[in-house]
Amino acid sequence: MPIIKSAIKRAKQTIKRRERNLVTKRNFRDAVKAFHAAPSAVTLAAAQSALDTAVKKNVLEKNTASRRKAQLSKTAKEAGVTFTGAKKATTAKAAPKAAAAKPAAKATATKPAAKAATKTAAKKPAAKK
Repeated sequence: MPIIKSAIKRAKQTIKRRERNLVTKRNFRDAVKAFHAAPSAVTLAAAQSALDTAVKKNVLEKNTASRRKAQLSKTAKEAGVTFTGAKKATTAKAAPKAAAAKPAAKATATKPAAKAATKTAAKKPAAKK
């Protein structure tokens, strides 16, 4: 057991991080096992998503996840599973984002003009000195 305060804190942090990482590992392992048990487009998407999440949380290396996803895709192809869900989901989500982006663009167009006016006013007294 550590005696120094910082070492005690580091040990506590390590325990918390390990538990958090174990949950993420369990999630992607379960998702991959579920896909192997019943190959379908839904289980393939869930397994790939779980692997991407593990990469995002630095539990898995990027290349490791890529290799595992390729293996899953190969298994899916052999099982006759076609994965077209991602294309439909992205096109459905893209339309609302585009509509929401237009008002935001107008709002940001007026803000820089106001900032420019305040910057020029702030620069004038500095130039007199």
